[in-house]
Amino acid sequence: MKKTLTALFALVLLAAPAAAKETLTIYTYDSFVAEWGPGPKVKEEFEKVCDCTVEWVAPGDGVALLNRLKLEGASTKADVVLGLDTNLTAEARATGLFGKHDLDVASAKTPIPWTDDHFMPFDYGYFAVVYDTQAMTTPPKSLDELVNGDAAQKIVLQDPRSSTPGLGFLLWMKKVYGDKAAEAWKKLQPRVLTVTPGWSEAYALFTKGEAPMVLSYTTSPAYHVIAENSERYKAAGFAEGHYLQVEVAGLIEASPRKDLARKFLAFMMGPGFQDQIPTTNWMFPAGETSGPLPPAFDALVKPDKTLLFTPEEVDQNRRAWIDEWLNATTQ
Repeated sequence: MKKTLTALFALVLLAAPAAAKETLTIYTYDSFVAEWGPGPKVKEEFEKVCDCTVEWVAPGDGVALLNRLKLEGASTKADVVLGLDTNLTAEARATGLFGKHDLDVASAKTPIPWTDDHFMPFDYGYFAVVYDTQAMTTPPKSLDELVNGDAAQKIVLQDPRSSTPGLGFLLWMKKVYGDKAAEAWKKLQPRVLTVTPGWSEAYALFTKGEAPMVLSYTTSPAYHVIAENSERYKAAGFAEGHYLQVEVAGLIEASPRKDLARKFLAFMMGPGFQDQIPTTNWMFPAGETSGPLPPAFDALVKPDKTLLFTPEEVDQNRRAWIDEWLNATTQ
């Protein structure tokens, strides 16, 4: 009888399911989790060390992340939000949804000193007009030349209400033109082929030949050199300087998996994550990598001047500046 019970108990143990792994839900933007983006490899590398499952949720481009969080409020399913930038961090912090990361801010490798105790950077880059050398032999050398140039040579832009690159370009225009930004928008309007919800749609139109220019990054040409062995697409260096984007991640204060979220943010600053950034997200890493950047990065446009508003300036003025853009471009 004892042997029978022992055998039955052993069978029960063998049949019992293993304890379910925790699931870390990370909100991010769509290109991050594309098959060619860093998401798949980041998930693979983190799951090796976390004894958990990473679930990506991608509602759209960067600004769309914040819009969704504000709609969901305290009921959000997110544990980590990855893909906001410094233009949105003040507004994001004001929601009260984000907790402190408790990481060493000195580990951040960014062009500006990092002091934010709620958000950590995972990459950075400079916005640029990328052009097709087969369709355009003389690209603009300044924002002013873009604004006042040939209306037959179109550019694809992104919507600042839904896209972090779109917002970045709006801030770039405001930084250079100040009180005359509305006038500059009106002059630029004939050159704008279309305004897309996000970066992915805009860049797809550009590479399909719909326009000779697109708003992207100084690092975008590195993709074509490394992945396609092509120097067809280049970034135009602008005399006024280039606007900086620093992309960040933060944890949700109410998450029941805050310890796991902090573990992910710490992992994000190391080689398991950062090694993926240069050749999948095509940006500069903001943490420790296991080796130098690929040689193609040495040939990229290096801005003579870095342009940037503080997060607080953007938070105070974003809606007014978007209204200014809308009024100037829809009349």
